[in-house]
Amino acid sequence: MIKVRGYIFSRPFMGERVPQHVQNLVIRDYCGRQNLQYLLSATEYAMQDCYLMLEQILEDFRVVDGIVAYSLFQLPDNIAYRARIYDRIINEKKILHFAVEGLKACTQLECGRIETLWRIRKTLPNCLNSDEFPSAWLPLQHGRLTEL
Repeated sequence: MIKVRGYIFSRPFMGERVPQHVQNLVIRDYCGRQNLQYLLSATEYAMQDCYLMLEQILEDFRVVDGIVAYSLFQLPDNIAYRARIYDRIINEKKILHFAVEGLKACTQLECGRIETLWRIRKTLPNCLNSDEFPSAWLPLQHGRLTEL
């Protein structure tokens, strides 16, 4: 059976705040559905941009086969830092799971997909929503097409 270490946060991430016990429940359920042997979670320190516990899990790869993070949005903000994590996962033939999203990354292609999702999520707050578009730009008004 594949042994994985859980990874949870004690601080908000990307504007989300999830209690630690809920993060652990989600990870435990995910591991059960994926037939993974769940080892207790490491809880990241509350300081902003601190990833000491993640680094410790990466150092423990000799005793675990992978990591199950609560969410992919708990990865570091720094692009180069994330790339080093992806490279380490791939080079050491380990697996990085994300319980909430139901995704895993162990290949370059999968890591690229995770990175794409990350960048989309970071971009969304800067996008206009439908209330911010002038009505002339919306071809569908009141349930029917109108001419522009």
